[in-house]
Amino acid sequence: MKKSTKPNYKLIYSDLLDAKFSWKKEECKLLLGKKELTILDVIKINEIIFGKTSENLNQKHRSYDINTVFKILEYQKKNSLTNSAIAKMYSISRNTITKWKKMKTF
Repeated sequence: MKKSTKPNYKLIYSDLLDAKFSWKKEECKLLLGKKELTILDVIKINEIIFGKTSENLNQKHRSYDINTVFKILEYQKKNSLTNSAIAKMYSISRNTITKWKKMKTF
């Protein structure tokens, strides 16, 4: 079987902050200090650096690992959010949320 490798987001964002966004380094320090970044951490860092507008442009290239999917669904359940509300919050389609729910058994 082929071993899946994840990009080293910590290194990528550290280099990006050093090169172009040094004034935003302090805001990202807590997240970049983690041992391993989750997909939600990457999204948060991306929002800090580029703002919310880059989310819509990058949406088709975004992927979520299974742990992140479960965290999003747990957050939805805990806060009694509708599929529409959680989809809008994370810029995901409602159909994707429904597909994830079918995949996960509660």
